[in-house]
Amino acid sequence: MNTSSENPISLLELNRRITRALTAMPGLENVWVTAETSDLRTSGGHCYMELVQKDESGRQLAKCRAAIWASAFARLSAKFSSATGSALRSDMKIMVRVSVSHHAVYGMCLVISDINPEYTLGDLARRRNEILARLKREGIYDFNRSLPWSFTPCRIAVISARGAAGFGDFMKHLHNNPLRLRFTTDLYEASMQGVNTSASVIAAMEAVMERVDSYDCVVIIRGGGAVSELAAFDDYMLALHVAQFPLPVIVGIGHERDVTVLDYVANTRVKTPTAAAEILIARMTEAYAAAADTGRDILATVRSIVAARREQLAYYSGLLPARVQNVLAEQRRITGRNASQAVLQAVTAVVERQRRLVGREAVENLSHLVSSAISRQRRLTGEELVASVTHASRSVFNRHNARLQALGEILDVLSPEATLRRGYTITRRNGKAVSNGDILRTGDVITTVFACGEAVISRVEKD
Repeated sequence: MNTSSENPISLLELNRRITRALTAMPGLENVWVTAETSDLRTSGGHCYMELVQKDESGRQLAKCRAAIWASAFARLSAKFSSATGSALRSDMKIMVRVSVSHHAVYGMCLVISDINPEYTLGDLARRRNEILARLKREGIYDFNRSLPWSFTPCRIAVISARGAAGFGDFMKHLHNNPLRLRFTTDLYEASMQGVNTSASVIAAMEAVMERVDSYDCVVIIRGGGAVSELAAFDDYMLALHVAQFPLPVIVGIGHERDVTVLDYVANTRVKTPTAAAEILIARMTEAYAAAADTGRDILATVRSIVAARREQLAYYSGLLPARVQNVLAEQRRITGRNASQAVLQAVTAVVERQRRLVGREAVENLSHLVSSAISRQRRLTGEELVASVTHASRSVFNRHNARLQALGEILDVLSPEATLRRGYTITRRNGKAVSNGDILRTGDVITTVFACGEAVISRVEKD
């Protein structure tokens, strides 16, 4: 019979033997180990977790329970948080100093006595660099950073938690600006800490995208408090949404020393939510100043043009009376000359007409006299006949010539020039001769023509 089956030991004894063996075995005390945290939780001041190792495909290669007892947890937690800006959490690569411990009831556990935050920082930086390198390869790393700003960025979509202190500070500072610049803000609520942070912010950005034409920019701000959840913003999908968003994005997450992937791909990174408000106020103030400068330039230009036109108007106003006087005088001279020519033409026509009439009468009379003389002198001799005809013709011509001269003298006496030479004048109103003074009214402009041809313009002062 097998002696081992005849002398069995209890489980407790086996565990004690394992404990003694592990304690006596070298290389299991104060060993620095690298691993990834999983299922991290705290209870009664202690911190419990699983330490796992995975290959590149994510398959687990090793796993072991670990714990940080309350006597060391407060110190190690403060050390890690101070160096990394984040609290210990699951899915974080760490380097810890452990000792193997075996308990009869709870089995084997790795007791953590120290931690190296530099290793975690390096891993966070590596993950961040991997995300940034991927965005660069995809050609969208600089897209949002290169977007131009609206001249007046006053319509703002805000992604934040409603009750966060940072959101309140942002709103108060933005709307109480010294110049009383007007902004319109719409809040798109999102969880800014916890495991759902990335998905919540992405959902808020998608909601903004549905009304993208209603805004000039997007502001992502995180309220005050602990910074233990900043690692949630080192997320590829969230960085992808920010990097390719069609509006400029302002990111104000964490404190000045905190950096996330979003700080690299967003259009503008600020320290705090209040600083985000300052950026917007500064841009609006710049637009206000530019508009004021443009207004002043327009006003100065208009004033210059008006002044130049006034000078031109004054110049032409000075020239106008003299020009009008010259034009009127010229028209008067032309009118007077035309009137004289018309009178002369009329008189000449009358004289010519009378001469033709007189001529016809003279011919008829001469013909009659010649006929009579011929009839009367038929009986006369040839020489007597010639002498008689000659005498009769001369008498007729002399008589009609005297008549024509008399008519010419009468026409000359009756002509306007002869009337003017006798001291009379011609008065015209609106180019027409005035024969009755009763038709003149106060303010009428009249023209007086003298024998010399010069005209005088007068104005009737009273009826």
